[in-house]
Amino acid sequence: MIHSISYRTFVYGTENEEKVKKAIKTLFPNSLPQLETTEGYYGNPVLILHDKIEKKRDIKDFIQILNEVEPSDKKRILYKLESKMDDRGNLFLRFDKQKAYLAELKIVEHGDSIHVKIKMAAYPAKKANAMKLAKKLWGE
Repeated sequence: MIHSISYRTFVYGTENEEKVKKAIKTLFPNSLPQLETTEGYYGNPVLILHDKIEKKRDIKDFIQILNEVEPSDKKRILYKLESKMDDRGNLFLRFDKQKAYLAELKIVEHGDSIHVKIKMAAYPAKKANAMKLAKKLWGE
């Protein structure tokens, strides 16, 4: 159903790196994020935490975690599925970083989030095939 999952989030100067890592663990308990350092608009340091999940066990764990998403969020994703998926079958979601730190799952549209890219295992890799798999994933 899912070929791989990538995520990325930013740690700004006002945030605690360990707390952001804890938020990531809510979604990806077995992930050890890679670190990159960059510079913000005003020259402030910004950390980027990212990883790619390809192990079947870790993907299954993520699917289990997705089942905990609020029904209203699931409905919203299904409603917006067309716009959240690209032509290559990648589903893009954002999870609220603050809520994830509190071990809650909330799908959001704003930028201060954990950005997740889910590569659907659709063959051939076309949007229509990936959409069918994504609908199954979200319980439709």
